[in-house]
This record gives sequence, C-alpha cells and structure tokens, in this order.
Amino acid sequence: MDELKAQLMEKLGLDETTSTQAIETVLGFVKDKLPENISGMLDSALSGGGDIGGGLMDAAKSKLGGILGGLGSD
Repeated sequence: MDELKAQLMEKLGLDETTSTQAIETVLGFVKDKLPENISGMLDSALSGGGDIGGGLMDAAKSKLGGILGGLGSD
C-alpha cells in the first residue's frame, strides 16, 4: 500500500493524507462489491496475514471471470 501511496503522491501531486484517504475510499468501495468471504481475505492480506498468492487471487479470478464472461454473451 505504501507503493501505491507514493505513486499517488508523485503522479497526482497528492499529499500523504489525501493519498491515504483515496486508497481507503477505493478499498472500501471494492470491499463493498465483493462477497463477504473474499472481503475478509482482502482485509487479512492487506494486514499482512493473508494468502494473497493463493485463495484471494483464485477467488478474484473466479468472480471476474463470471463478470467478464457474461459481457459478450448477448
């Protein structure tokens, strides 16, 4: 998250507080859109305790595949 904050500060000229608020806003938005179990895994991964390489990524791929797979089905 520090890398993202640094990029927001560098590329958009945001101060540290505004960058942090932007990240928290986006994460809150994303978490609201995810199923509860995946949202919990995201929280765990962001706090350093999760399996971001395994379960979270697999669940995200599955969800995105379902969403994106339906786009061309008309």
